[in-house]
Amino acid sequence: MTLSHPVLLSHGAAASTGHRGSVGWHPTSLILVLTLWISTVGNLPLWLALGRLPELHNARAVLGVMGLACALVGILFATLAFLVWPRWLKPAGVLLLATVTASSYFMAAYGIVIDPSMMANVAGTDAREVRDLLTPALGLALFSGLILPGVWWWRQPLRRLPARRLLGRQALWALLAFLLAVAALAVSFQDLASLMRNHKSLRYMINPYNTVYAIGRHSAGEVKRSQQPLQTVGADAHIVLPTGQAGVSPLIVLVVGETARAANFGLGGYARDTTPRLKALQAKGNLVYFPQVTSCGTNTETSLPCMFSHLDRNGFVANEARYENLLDILKHAGMSVLWLDNQSGCKGVCDRVPHVAVSTVAPPGLCESGECQDMALLRALPGQLAAQQTQTHAAGTVVVLHQMGSHGPAYSRRSPANLKTYAPECASSALQACQQQEIVNAYDNSLRATDDMLAETIGWLESLQRPTMLLYVSDHGESLGEKGLYLHGMPYSFAPDEQTHVPMLTWMSPAFAQRLKLDATCLKQKALESWSHDNLFHTVLDLAQVETSVLSRGKSVLAGCNRNPVGS
Repeated sequence: MTLSHPVLLSHGAAASTGHRGSVGWHPTSLILVLTLWISTVGNLPLWLALGRLPELHNARAVLGVMGLACALVGILFATLAFLVWPRWLKPAGVLLLATVTASSYFMAAYGIVIDPSMMANVAGTDAREVRDLLTPALGLALFSGLILPGVWWWRQPLRRLPARRLLGRQALWALLAFLLAVAALAVSFQDLASLMRNHKSLRYMINPYNTVYAIGRHSAGEVKRSQQPLQTVGADAHIVLPTGQAGVSPLIVLVVGETARAANFGLGGYARDTTPRLKALQAKGNLVYFPQVTSCGTNTETSLPCMFSHLDRNGFVANEARYENLLDILKHAGMSVLWLDNQSGCKGVCDRVPHVAVSTVAPPGLCESGECQDMALLRALPGQLAAQQTQTHAAGTVVVLHQMGSHGPAYSRRSPANLKTYAPECASSALQACQQQEIVNAYDNSLRATDDMLAETIGWLESLQRPTMLLYVSDHGESLGEKGLYLHGMPYSFAPDEQTHVPMLTWMSPAFAQRLKLDATCLKQKALESWSHDNLFHTVLDLAQVETSVLSRGKSVLAGCNRNPVGS
């Protein structure tokens, strides 16, 4: 398009009929219609969230919200008038309708916000997780917010205008809208600044800027990280304790739980006994539960790489460099490492070690409709260990079992029929359509499945003629409707405890405990202290008796209880 040519009507529709007759809409007027739709209907979750705040129930607060609304209209109109021209007005409008409709639906349905960490969650979603989110409610939202207005939008004719005239008019209207936004913000700045400071989640609810910002930040971070060279960590790693021959060398099974929150874990004092088999093992004295553990993030995309990193949470979040992780260091020490996955992948953690998706090797009867029960991890483990036998060294073996766990929103899919203890359970992925107790019932049944899988794994480890141990920790927690929040992925700075307080436990065979000369009473006392994912890296190295310069002995949960300590 050049300045000397006229701007053509969309669809060649100068002669078609529509809302504005044969003349058609002025492009700027149609942009205003889109702006008003997005600012009102497209931001319903924001306005509803503001309406629920008790401090906004007075005349001054109402004026502040009106100022925010005027500012949003002004900024959005100025942005669209500056960027959107007739040649791409129709597709841009449909794209915006799709963006704000999807964003609004998920914010309203699950109480989430759209920030870079949530966008990372979306980017890591696999087909099974997408299937769980496809509900009739989502279809209705898309029909109401995208299909109906989208068809109307696409059919509207645009007026023919010389490019110079259109450029001047849109530039003028963009400037006036921007000045309106500045004036509205200036009048209400003090109240809005206080509001956004006290309720940080609101800033991630403003459509469509929340989605644009989240995609931009996530994409820029991924591109920058991908361009960084992989930095070696722990190349000096070595075993400090003799381990004997490969057939009787230590076996460490690390089970990474999914979406298990400590609040509903029976071992942690929950009113329901969601972990009866683990409690029975605890009574025997070999199982130790850690009731005060916090996660590194509120989603798998963040927590999984972070918990295997040598960096603590603050260092991991702030650092854009690429480092080797715990599994690489175990390999440097001469150990055999294997990752079995029943999730949407290891998020890069297992890229340099043998890794297998359990769905490709699962025994019959444990996988249906493309999804496996977590028990398939245990059933596949012996065969996979045997297949890796040529790579097994006398230094020992570390296996990571990555669970499907309690991943939502389809909690009912996460437990087999024989473990559905609590009824009725929510069988829908549209959680807002279920009673909260039904959601809790389905979630608690998924924890019963985790209890069963962990107990069976421990039983199998007990049967082996070698030192064995199991360490279980969840990657993050979950909201089940508290304060209107569902699922997980809230920004960490204001995420509720339900999303960051996770269960962790250890079990050791007598031979493994003897190998470490572990003081069991000491460990049970230390288990009552506060721990986090920051301690996992150092604890696993301590358990494996791997010495390296990046190990900090004081950060291991075994510190002071292990009479064969490693590290400094």
